[in-house]
Amino acid sequence: MTSNTIQSMAELREVIGEEIPGLHEKNMDHVDHFAREFIEKSPFIVLSTADEVGRMDASPKGDAPGFVEVLDERTLLIPDRPGNKLAYGHQNILSNPNVGILFIVPNTRETLRINGRAELSCEPDLLQQLAARDKPATLAIRVFVDECFFHCGKAMLRSKLWDSNTWQENYRVSFGEIFAARKTVGPDIAQSIDQHIEADYRDNL
Repeated sequence: MTSNTIQSMAELREVIGEEIPGLHEKNMDHVDHFAREFIEKSPFIVLSTADEVGRMDASPKGDAPGFVEVLDERTLLIPDRPGNKLAYGHQNILSNPNVGILFIVPNTRETLRINGRAELSCEPDLLQQLAARDKPATLAIRVFVDECFFHCGKAMLRSKLWDSNTWQENYRVSFGEIFAARKTVGPDIAQSIDQHIEADYRDNL
């Protein structure tokens, strides 16, 4: 390796070492009962998508545990709820169906990763099937599973994510303050934006 920029697999392996023999065998092409149980306990996922030229987006999605439905061992249904309508991930799926999903269960070190291909559906019966809080899903993201595997807990252990003693108190993101700083407008505008967002959080889940 002649520079500090890694440019080949050989250079990468020189730095991180060789793959542990047989470790890739944990990867499956379907959702088994262990993965299904994890999905049924998960209230939060990160859905990664890419557009036609590979520009990435990662979108958090959450609801009651098990909000992602395992239709069968090769198919998942992710409900989409009311949002800001920017639809970055949806647009990506329309041009590039490949997706990656990270499932997280609170106070659990390990995570579950699923890679596959997605499509969007607005079938009324399906949206009603995925209803929450007496409202049908806005749309459904159907994912066809290509790869499914558990990821070890080192990231959670290093970050101490579930250790409440390390949590910061009441860290709050103010979209109003961010907008006001970028647009050089007054605090009344910032306050109005934050009030609107809080009302949306309360009334539009």
